[in-house]
Amino acid sequence: MRSTINRAVLFVILCFIPVCALAEDMPHIEKKDGHFAMVVDGKPFLILGAQINNSSSWASTLPKVWPAVEDLRVNTVEAPVYWEQIEPKQGSFDFTNVDLLVNGAREHHLRLVILWFGTWKNGQAHYVPEWIKTDPQKYPREVSSYGKILDVLSPNSATNLEADKLAFVALMRHLKAIDGTQHTVIMIQVENESGSIGSVRDYSAAANQQFAGDVPSSLTAALHSPSGTWSKVFGADADERFAAYSTASYINQVAKAGKAEYALPMYCNVWLTYPVYALENRDHASAGQEYPSGGPQQGNINIWKSAAPAIDILAPDFYSHDHAFYHQAIAAYHRDDNPLFIPETLLSKDFGSNFFYALGHGAIGFSPFGIDYTNWTITDDKIPAHLSENFAVFRPMASEVAQLSLDGKLQTAVEQAGKPRQRLHFPGVDAIVSFGFPQRDGEQPPGTPDASGRAMVAQLGPFEFLITGFDASVSFELASTPGDKPGNEQIEILRAEEGQYVKGAWQTSRIWNGDQTDRGLNFHSGNSIVVRIHLHTLPLYDESVRSPTQ
Repeated sequence: MRSTINRAVLFVILCFIPVCALAEDMPHIEKKDGHFAMVVDGKPFLILGAQINNSSSWASTLPKVWPAVEDLRVNTVEAPVYWEQIEPKQGSFDFTNVDLLVNGAREHHLRLVILWFGTWKNGQAHYVPEWIKTDPQKYPREVSSYGKILDVLSPNSATNLEADKLAFVALMRHLKAIDGTQHTVIMIQVENESGSIGSVRDYSAAANQQFAGDVPSSLTAALHSPSGTWSKVFGADADERFAAYSTASYINQVAKAGKAEYALPMYCNVWLTYPVYALENRDHASAGQEYPSGGPQQGNINIWKSAAPAIDILAPDFYSHDHAFYHQAIAAYHRDDNPLFIPETLLSKDFGSNFFYALGHGAIGFSPFGIDYTNWTITDDKIPAHLSENFAVFRPMASEVAQLSLDGKLQTAVEQAGKPRQRLHFPGVDAIVSFGFPQRDGEQPPGTPDASGRAMVAQLGPFEFLITGFDASVSFELASTPGDKPGNEQIEILRAEEGQYVKGAWQTSRIWNGDQTDRGLNFHSGNSIVVRIHLHTLPLYDESVRSPTQ
């Protein structure tokens, strides 16, 4: 009897081990001392992404996708899956194009982030199936305050929610079936720039009834707000905050149901509330006009965090050349409860600087939008060098960089106009980053014409650093604090190795010395170079020679 029981126990254990291993190997987000990392195949993974154009996930256009993303030197592609495409008839699913995406990513040795274009796409309902579009009685639209029926499905409708949820569950079930062990797909975007374009909220009878009631106690508790109606609790912002809660709750139910099938990390991208630049007769942007009302914009983050716990990341899309606003957006979404991820951004000269800035603020990934050769955003079938040079230098060491970021050992310096030098503080050592060339002895560095200088410095050990950058020079000094007396110690380069990581191991290609190290480590634009530097200390003076007055 005992041997039978033991065999039964052993059988249960052996059956359980693969399940545990599978759960541990699932792509997930890890947090460590306030820092985040995407973990893929058990290792930190920096998403060097490329989002394809909105209408490029078709068999006819995918051949124009793969060469472009390879030319950008990415490790991850972001591609949409359309609700109208996978469920053209209610309850009848076609995953042909989903399979093309997954198989294409595998063939090109890429990871895949799937973008679910369901109820929302840029604040409207463009990608819902025709059987939903043609039956507004069953699948109600939002209604504006003056009665106009909008091209937006109501988030206050149970039938809309159920239809989206069933389709999303079917998608996640299929992904688990075809990719549950290979993990080509590492993350899911649930909807796209959700919220309402055309109205601050839904003014249908059903929505008005909900708005007239009290704010849910779970939300007021999370916000540390008094109880009461939406108007009482939120005042002039009540309509937008009600829209945010309605939208977040809806999407949370969709994501929660999908995760029950296959628990990949999930995020929502954000059409930001941009500053007012040239709006007549208004001092601020209006919800439902300049941005989709009710999405996870800056003012709605706390509501979304409370109402949508199944969403792991609120991820800002960034389409602006305003550097000050970019820094504000990073500060808003770089939170202790929110990993920083930039899923969409411009194909502009700002790309490199913005990428380095996000990386220095703990970003788990960064992705420009419109990367394919369909003649839509790129018209000459060529990725500009100012884009590809950034990912080219990081792709071989993406895992190592992600680990350094998770460990809190990575910093970046990004040039600001009129500020051609920055100092990065590490334990015991400061890195001085100077922008622009030529850099002459005793003179201030010249900076660059477009403030495009940038550098990454990561501490591998007490006196060991990993460095890369563009249009920047990096040198090192022993750290000191104001008021410290000069000590008899100095720092110098012991060895500077140019090289790269190959399958996790550093391989040196050459040693830098003399011309490459005398005035700092120089990183010029157009050269994707990484240097691993070893420093050491030695006395500053020979005390037997130095006079007492010196």
